[in-house]
Amino acid sequence: MTAPTVAGPFGALRGQLTDAVAEFAGSPDALAGILAGIVDDVDRALGERLEIFPVCHHSPASGLAMVRRLRAKQPRVIYLELCEDLQPLLGELRNCRLPVAVQAFASELADFPADWGPLSVVAPVTEASAEYQAIAYALETPGVELVLVDRSTDHVFQWTPRDKPAADGETSSAGEEAALHGDAVGVEIGDLRPRFAELEAYLLHHGKVRHWSEWWDQYVERPLADADHDTYRQVMVLIGSLFRRLRPSGSDRLDRDEDRERYMWTRMRQHLAASGVDPADCLYVCGAFHAASRVEQFGLDSDAPAFEITPRTATSWRYGLIPSSHSAIEAQFGLAPGSVSIAAATWTKAVSRNGLTPFRLDGQRGTSARGRRGRSAAPPTAVPSPTGPVADRLTDFLAGPPVLDGLDEAELRGWCVDIVRLARRNGYLASTADAIAVFETSVLLAALRNRARPTPYDFADAAVTCIEKDVVPGRRDVPRLCEILLGGDRVGQVGYDALPPLARDVLDRLQPLGLDLEKRTIQRALLDLRAQPELTGCSDLLWMLRHLLPPSTVRPIMGERRLGHRSIQESWDLALGRDQRALIELGYEGVTVEQVLEQRLRRAVRGPDATAAGALAAVEDAIRLLNSPRLVDELGERAVVLLAAERTVDDAPEVLRRIRRLLAHQRATEPALPSWCEAFVTTGYAHYCTLLPTAIAAEETEVRQVGAMLGFLFSMEGLALSLGCDRSQLELAVAQSHPTAPAKVALLWAARHQLGLLPLADLRARCAELLANPLVVPAFPHYLSGFVHALEPAPGLAPFVVETMSTAFARLPDPVLLPWLPTLITTLRDQGPELVPLLIREAGRTFPGALPELDSWVPPWVAPPPAAPAAPVTDALRPAGALLATHPEATDAVAALLGFSGGWRPVAGPSAGSALLAGHPDTLDAVVALLAPTSVDVH
Repeated sequence: MTAPTVAGPFGALRGQLTDAVAEFAGSPDALAGILAGIVDDVDRALGERLEIFPVCHHSPASGLAMVRRLRAKQPRVIYLELCEDLQPLLGELRNCRLPVAVQAFASELADFPADWGPLSVVAPVTEASAEYQAIAYALETPGVELVLVDRSTDHVFQWTPRDKPAADGETSSAGEEAALHGDAVGVEIGDLRPRFAELEAYLLHHGKVRHWSEWWDQYVERPLADADHDTYRQVMVLIGSLFRRLRPSGSDRLDRDEDRERYMWTRMRQHLAASGVDPADCLYVCGAFHAASRVEQFGLDSDAPAFEITPRTATSWRYGLIPSSHSAIEAQFGLAPGSVSIAAATWTKAVSRNGLTPFRLDGQRGTSARGRRGRSAAPPTAVPSPTGPVADRLTDFLAGPPVLDGLDEAELRGWCVDIVRLARRNGYLASTADAIAVFETSVLLAALRNRARPTPYDFADAAVTCIEKDVVPGRRDVPRLCEILLGGDRVGQVGYDALPPLARDVLDRLQPLGLDLEKRTIQRALLDLRAQPELTGCSDLLWMLRHLLPPSTVRPIMGERRLGHRSIQESWDLALGRDQRALIELGYEGVTVEQVLEQRLRRAVRGPDATAAGALAAVEDAIRLLNSPRLVDELGERAVVLLAAERTVDDAPEVLRRIRRLLAHQRATEPALPSWCEAFVTTGYAHYCTLLPTAIAAEETEVRQVGAMLGFLFSMEGLALSLGCDRSQLELAVAQSHPTAPAKVALLWAARHQLGLLPLADLRARCAELLANPLVVPAFPHYLSGFVHALEPAPGLAPFVVETMSTAFARLPDPVLLPWLPTLITTLRDQGPELVPLLIREAGRTFPGALPELDSWVPPWVAPPPAAPAAPVTDALRPAGALLATHPEATDAVAALLGFSGGWRPVAGPSAGSALLAGHPDTLDAVVALLAPTSVDVH
């Protein structure tokens, strides 16, 4: 950069600043260089052949100055600082009610970190903004071209450091107020705020204000609202240069901002060269910060080479409009609550006071018929040419006293009366005395802050001081009531014609419900599918939307949709108009809801974090919502592959629960099981047999997961064996399992009992030994937890578990039992909540149902077994006896299963087998008929 000179229209101002620094600071130093540099930046920006129009985002003063300049200059080309790939959407603004946000969305990323997705960029547009006035003028005036020159949304993330998903130059939505924007990155035209924290704190302190929005409104917005064009431009460039120079050194954000400036000047040069338009007929609309740019590509006469623009990535971007609101804009860009609403009210008042007709798109929703289209502009009068000399307006503006705005008592009185009325409606005990107090306090606060006229911020502070109580009686506090009074939180809406095809298709298909789904209120839909079967399609669509959209958007009140069940009556709360953003972003993924749902289900089972349980859930959703056998088979086959590839058993409980439900549904609805079900059972049987020895010994494996593994193996054993699996796999897996944790030891005992390797009598004896050992008693709840989880693979053990718990309560002394009970309760609650009802039902069958019966009740595991009825052994028994004597193993197994002890005895005495046969003659007849059908009747 060359040294500043005193030549030019701002030479006198530059000299005055240098002399002032020398007088008060003692000698020219860095401060003098900064102040002189600011003047140089203003001189340079205003001397450029391409007229630069500096703006501040959502500023009424910028909007008013833009309206005046467009009517006076009537440019043929407008270059606008906005992402260049958003231009095709601007014409759809006419179908919306402002504020709305132009959005670019990408869910399938290429060349970006996967954890960044989905990527979203929004650019909010309000009626009071200068950019909207420029857009409306360009689109409604024939022969005017609008060119967006800022970097594309893809470059927004290309230039973002890889260690964080949002660039410093943009802001991300946060909090409930920004819910309309989601977690999108916000881009704004004219971000004008100090980037030096100490400078902002200094300005707020000496300005006697609390927030930057209030400082800007008092010291910039109001003085410039009625300023002429030259004064407006010079002051805005001055502020932009000041904030640009007073910034932290080495800022990465400044580097990105300078790259943006190089990008925009390169695009403008390219367009001017291609179109041949005279720069005098063009207008460059950008933020005041960028108007004071000092990059080498600045200006049309720069000899610097063009900035090298990198190509976009392969990321597929989708574009659309989403609703916005004043509160969402405030939260997105860190503005004071209510500041955008106050700006909108200021804009409306200034337009009426100055007699201006702002530009509006033809057919714009939410505007009156009068003034929708800007009236034809008059020929320019007495407007300095951008190429001619620039007059110094800064000196008079900075040196002159502020213009005092007299007190508007009628306006302030109306505010005070209305806020008291609102407060009373919301539960506050406010009166006329409070209205008077608010009025006087507003005037007092304005005087303390060097203001002749109370601003909305003064009024809001006075209302809080005089009306707010310790406890808010209703949902809204006084600051929120002030926001409603001064303009409210206006919420925009995207019109039907501007919606993506999927959103329009949804609204069309829900037309039979007879509801206005574009309203922001919650609509109640009642569906009687038996009386109106034509509403079945609406029901199917609502259940799909329930799966795809946020829970509050489509919420069922009555009715459910599960495997094999469809409700005949349904009731829904629909908030599609309120949650338009979710429906619009859904439209970026496909043309119909069915297509999007199918894509998501496939993505869920093909992703890097896909699991077998997730794949089974996708299968279930495909059956419930789409009823597509082809898709179900595809997802089921993928579930088999995922199950075979798993190396842990973390999802075993979920896998067991879902495959049981799916098998029951397939058996009830299909003549035969699908091939993927059979493959899943056989693969799961072999898979869990392989993992059982390792999982049961691993400390990180929970008892519930091991119980689910055994539950899969034993409950699916019959089907698996019929499909060709070998039971020896399970026997070897159990034999190789050697757990050390008490709960897992109990599970292993239950598994051995289920396999017939551990009789019930031996299992009962082992538990008795544990209860008799004082060193083991503190750990007995863990054994009991294992037995509770064993009900999954062996539900027949429920009587034994009830018996074990009852025995523990009966035998343990109080000093041991009382400390143990909390552990027992927490163990059952945390590790087996779904199995406790089974124990309760078994206990209800075991224990007496009335209190008088308790004294004479004898536990069934203590009472002696009933004696078998005597039956004479006749000659007719001899064929059966000979048959059983030939196969003694079968008789012994049946006797042990039924609880009979003893082995074979000599013929002289009755054997266990004889007693068993005498007690169960019907079973004997059946066995004889099965194995010896030609023999005679044994009785």
